[in-house]
This record gives sequence, structure tokens and C-alpha cells, in this order.
Amino acid sequence: MELRDYAVILRKNWVLVLISSILGLALGAGITFLMTPKYEAHTQIFVSTRAGDGSTGDLAQGADYSRQVVNSYVTVLTTSVVLIPVIEKLQLDTTSEELAKDVKVSSPADSTLIDIRVQDPSAEQSAVIAFEIGERFKEVVRTELAPETRDGTSPVTLTSTQRALVPEDPISPVPVLNLLLGLLAGFVVGYTIAVIRKAMDNRVHSVKEIEEITNIPVIGGIYKDQSIEEDALVVSTNPQSSSSESYRTLRTNLQFLNVDSENSVFVVSSANAGEGKSTTSLNLALTLAQSGAKVVVVEGDLRRPVFAEYLGIEGGAGLTDVLIDRADLVDVLQRWGDNEFYVLPAGRRPPNPSELLGSEKMEEVTKALAGTFDYVIIDAPPMLAVADAAVISKEAAGMLLVVRIDKTTKQELDDVLQGLETTGNKVLGVIANMLPAKGTDWYRYGSGVYGVESKTPSRHSSSNRPKKLTTGHEQ
Repeated sequence: MELRDYAVILRKNWVLVLISSILGLALGAGITFLMTPKYEAHTQIFVSTRAGDGSTGDLAQGADYSRQVVNSYVTVLTTSVVLIPVIEKLQLDTTSEELAKDVKVSSPADSTLIDIRVQDPSAEQSAVIAFEIGERFKEVVRTELAPETRDGTSPVTLTSTQRALVPEDPISPVPVLNLLLGLLAGFVVGYTIAVIRKAMDNRVHSVKEIEEITNIPVIGGIYKDQSIEEDALVVSTNPQSSSSESYRTLRTNLQFLNVDSENSVFVVSSANAGEGKSTTSLNLALTLAQSGAKVVVVEGDLRRPVFAEYLGIEGGAGLTDVLIDRADLVDVLQRWGDNEFYVLPAGRRPPNPSELLGSEKMEEVTKALAGTFDYVIIDAPPMLAVADAAVISKEAAGMLLVVRIDKTTKQELDDVLQGLETTGNKVLGVIANMLPAKGTDWYRYGSGVYGVESKTPSRHSSSNRPKKLTTGHEQ
């Protein structure tokens, strides 16, 4: 993925990342609240050696010796010889090994200083333990490590340069640090989940992803529009909307795509139901009629007909009646609106739709319509559900495949294209439906109608009602 893709993931999953970050922040606060505070007391000891007669050579030799023994003393300070007497004197409920974990001893480089730091949940206790360790260590050095000579002096002298004081503030937990770490951890977890979801999400999310799957051109992008949910014929009810403009762009691209072909029969289908093929068929046909062409849209989906509901027309008789010779084609064609826009509804649902659509009678109907109309748009059933669309496409110039963004999966799209290739059906173009009204695809296909404010009229207003229906024969 490109850097821009990661930014898109963050934008699309900002709620998840925000919630995860808040939970991380709360976790950091909880850990801070539950942690036992620890205080640290500090004492320092200076190590010096007797310098003989006080000459410069003796002083240098004594300093070198002090630096050498300091390294050994640092180790001795955390051994049982020092810590056990301290535990017994203070009556501590611990062992020398456990106490040694809370004692940090170090010596600055090239110095004869020893820093002793003791951590404890009690501020007062940490100071007492640090003081007693220092005092016990002096005794060990004086009696065992560098015992006094006959004259009552020791070659090594230990001097406390800093007395252990009771610390005022704990060294842990650090609330600000814990909160920041919790916030960062929450953000990382949330964003990681978002990236994993993206990696596992096999749906098509953009035109770019369609183009990565197939070389078939994307000839149109239809944007999400609330008015489509209110009325499927958005081109008629809201002609100034961005969706209507995108349908007109699709019409233009289709006309250029078919400029050298005498066959103007187009089958519109999709991988699955609910991807917008019927809405696309109707609006595309209507925009073609608005351009002055004589157009018929055929409801080839005999299993789930919707034209009667969408258009407000009589759907009791239609294509099925023609295919079984129960009605003439001219008698079931219905004109809708002011333009040369005709509709052939599905009619009654047959028990054998695949046989009817693959019959010679269907070929005759398609040829008859192609000879009468400038454009024939056939709304076919979804490809992965049944084989009807592939059967209908045999007499067509080609198929227009509707892909619904954020619903159709890449595997489904690939399966449809491979199936069509196997059966020899030609796909002229892909139509990306329900594009988000922002992002690169929005600017690619246009962001609406220039200079016109979109207004959605009421579905039941008089201007949206279909005109008096007439048959093709009467026209």
C-alpha cells in the first residue's frame, strides 16, 4: 500500500482508532492508580586511602588504589555480609536477595565516590535502609576488608558525603508517562486492527481497485445520493443532482464506446443482487431518451421484477407474455414520460425463466426491438445467482457490469469476468455504483453540476408522475 492508503485507512477507521486510544489512555490511568508507589533514598560515600608521608607520589598512588578498591566495594555493598545485619537490625520482612533487588549501587567514572540508592514503598523506610547500609558497609570495610593496623588506623577511610534524606515524591509510577504510553499503545492497537481489517477486507472500495482487477474500462461512476433511495429515477426527479450528472456522463461514454457498432443492445447486470443494476438500467435508458434517442428498457430479470414499482406502471403483462405467445410485443410496451422512452416490464413470474430467456422467441424479440429503437437496454439478473444474464447477452453488443463499491468483493468480480470470458460474452465496460461523495474518485468523475444547487422534489409531486401511457404501436 502507498502512504496515501494508510491515511485513508485512518480516515475511514477514525472512530475505531479514537475509541482504542481512549481505552489505552484509561488503561494507563488504571495502571497508574493500581501501582504501588516507590520512593528512592540516596546516600553517597567517599573512599580515600592513607597517603603515607603526604608526598605527591604517595598521594597519586593512594588515589589510584582508591579507584581500584571502589569497583570491588560496589559489588560488596549488595552482598549478604552487608544486607543481613541491616535486615536484622531493622527487623525487615525480607531476605538479602530480595533486598538486593531494591538496592542500586554505582560509582561515577574515574572517581572514588559510591552512590547507594534504595527503593521502598515507604519514603521513610527507604531513607532508613539507605543510611543503615552505608553505616554497615563502613563497619565491614573497617573490620574485614581493610582492618585497622596496630596504631588503630585503617588504610581506607570512608566518609559520608551525602546523608540519606526522606524523599518527597515517588519515582514510580509517573502518571504523565503512563498516560502517554497508554494513549500511544491504544492508538497503535486501534490502527493495527484497522490495517488488518483492510488487509482482510476483500470488497472493492474504489475505481482504482477495479482497474487493478481488470483491463475492462470503467465507463462511469455513480455517486451515493439520498435522492436515489427516495426515488429510483433520480434523473427525472432530481435532474440537477450529482448522481444525475454522473448518469449523463455514463450516457456519453457509452455513446463513444459504441460509435462504430450497429448493434445498440446492451445488457446491464451485476455479480449479486442489490448492487444497483435495475436503477442503473432505468436511469441510463432515461438519459439516452433525454438526449433525443428512442429507447426501450427491457426488464429481463424475470425472477425479481421491480420496474412496475419504480415507474408506477402496470406490470401484470410484459415480456413473459410475449415469450409464450400470449401477447404481442406492441401491446405490452409502455411509454413513460414526454420523451421516446419505452418500458417492457417482466410480466408474470414464470416457472422457467432461464428457458424463456434462452429461447428463439427471446432472440426474435431482441431483434425486433433493436430494429425499432435506437437503444435497447436489458436489465438482466445477477451473474453469480443464475445464468440468465449470460444467455441474454448473446444477441447484445455487450454487457455493462455494475459493481457496487463497498459491497461487491474482488473475488466475486473476478469470478464474473472469468465466467463471461469462458462463455464468450463481451463486457464493454464496468459501472462503479455508490461511489463515496469525496476522495479521488469524486474528483475523477466530477463533483456535481457546475453552478446549480441540487434540490430533491417530492416523490409524489405532480411533476414526477408518469405521463399517460401509450403503446409502441400507437406511437
